[in-house]
Amino acid sequence: MRALIQRVSSAAVAVDGETVGAIARGLLVLVCAMQGDSDEKADWLARKVAKLRIFPDDAGRMNRSLLEIGGAALVISQFTLAADTKGNRPGFSTAAAPDDGRRLYERFSATLRAEGMEVANGVFGADMKVSLTNDGPVTIWLDTES
Repeated sequence: MRALIQRVSSAAVAVDGETVGAIARGLLVLVCAMQGDSDEKADWLARKVAKLRIFPDDAGRMNRSLLEIGGAALVISQFTLAADTKGNRPGFSTAAAPDDGRRLYERFSATLRAEGMEVANGVFGADMKVSLTNDGPVTIWLDTES
């Protein structure tokens, strides 16, 4: 699985003009299930996101996790993270099939909740409009294969 995480002051996602998920301080997590991904990979990635120390401590150093600051996560499915960009037109053949992608996306979100965090979600497969205020900016790429 892959995730692109952004530390945010706030983030929201809308579908058809209606806000379906919003958070204050925390992480915007764009997540993609790849072919061959498993529940174990979804769980590992969710725990990594929850415990990644990218929030400032009292000295201003990135030393606190989402769990430690009591922040929330806005989780958005984004199959385009599987893009093969060798040519000029991206290919997405390495992304998980839609049913597997949805299941692993939901598993990822459920594992974050089980870790004790507030989680808001987008709508799997929908055309979403995501807005955010990137804090830092801090943007980090995670991949279970690396």
